[in-house]
Amino acid sequence: MKLAREIATVTYRSGPEWEQRFGRRRADASRPPALCPDFLIETYLDHAGEKWCLNYDPNSLLYVSKAMDLFDLGQEHRSRINKVRQGNSDKLQAYLDGHAPAADIHDDLCNLTLPEEPYEEKDQPLTENALNTDPAIQEVPADLVVGLKPLANTPVLVLGVASDILFPAWQQKEIANTLKRAGNKNVTHIELGEEKSLFGHDTFLLDLKNVGGAVQSFLG
Repeated sequence: MKLAREIATVTYRSGPEWEQRFGRRRADASRPPALCPDFLIETYLDHAGEKWCLNYDPNSLLYVSKAMDLFDLGQEHRSRINKVRQGNSDKLQAYLDGHAPAADIHDDLCNLTLPEEPYEEKDQPLTENALNTDPAIQEVPADLVVGLKPLANTPVLVLGVASDILFPAWQQKEIANTLKRAGNKNVTHIELGEEKSLFGHDTFLLDLKNVGGAVQSFLG
């Protein structure tokens, strides 16, 4: 869990900012190199990982991570989930009333059966859509367009950051374009270039001027 947090922390900021803050400086250049945290950036990441382990339950992170992986705004997925929720409504009400039934145990939920033949990567012909790097002209999945139609009459602000390697700016362009194709005529798309923000993914937390200003302007 500590190592996972250290790896994740690297993705929250941009390379140029890490360079500015730490560079290749060692924590103590007078000491011989060691395999433990030695460079200044390593000591920072080590502290971040240690602090994380003391504050969070690993099981909660597993469930949050799985929820993120399963998140899907496509209409097919939403319809399926709505049916599951409807089927579980009685169980939820019983839980809220303090009469929750005994939990169902499914022993096979986490059992993994490996295929007889190992997976082998096969060459896939590139489609014309895959060759297009501009999200504005890429084909958007029809299922996703339908899934976003409920937002057709809702003003939306989509803000991307060029230095964000976790949620890259091209994905924000894709979201904005998909909303427009779903019939939304009130989409505001803003992209902060690296000349405006080098904070990477954490820009939404740290750049009060550009992010806060965009939100303030959008809200009027």
